[in-house]
Amino acid sequence: MKNDHLDMDRTRSELLAAIKPHVPFDGWSEPAFKLAVSDLGLDPGLARVVCPRGAVDLAVAYHREGDAAMLKRLEEADLSGMKFRDRIATAVRFRLEEADPELVRRGAAIFALPQNATTGSKLIWETSDKIWRALGDVSEDYNWYTKRMTLSGVYSSTVLYWMGDESEGKGDTWAFLDRRIEDVMQFEKVKGAAMKLPFLPKLLGGIRAPKGTDDMPGREAH
Repeated sequence: MKNDHLDMDRTRSELLAAIKPHVPFDGWSEPAFKLAVSDLGLDPGLARVVCPRGAVDLAVAYHREGDAAMLKRLEEADLSGMKFRDRIATAVRFRLEEADPELVRRGAAIFALPQNATTGSKLIWETSDKIWRALGDVSEDYNWYTKRMTLSGVYSSTVLYWMGDESEGKGDTWAFLDRRIEDVMQFEKVKGAAMKLPFLPKLLGGIRAPKGTDDMPGREAH
């Protein structure tokens, strides 16, 4: 490909497509990144402009690619007849169905490294935020944080289970997901009861959701 008039988004997408075949063998690693750059015939210096952290940035791009595919499926799906808990389960299921277990497994390894752990946590929070927004959440108070915190726990634990699930059609994973969402429903009941305590509403009343995406805990600049 030509190196002039570099389109950052397009080049990142091309690098992501190029690195995917190498990740199962080399992980989201520097060797895999260099192979992707070589496959594209891209100047290594320009590749670093697009992805300063190399394969880590492409792992981030892969995660967000899955988020985008999930949102598209949610837009096309008719969830109107579902209970809200089932809508959440459907969103998480859509998200996992858009991912390759081996690429996610390799991503989990790289995001477990100390220097990348914050990035991994932000991505999970970001996915949870996108799910809540897609399902119509308009909370602006402390609920904005608690909803994303609890869903982040559900999502991350389900991903770990899903990566090792060899059951037919990932049936064990979907059963696990249902149990985790039931835990969330119980948490919401406890939270509702706790809010009847006279001091809590006043204590939490000043907590507000971020006003812009740049301030969102799950948002990482690129």
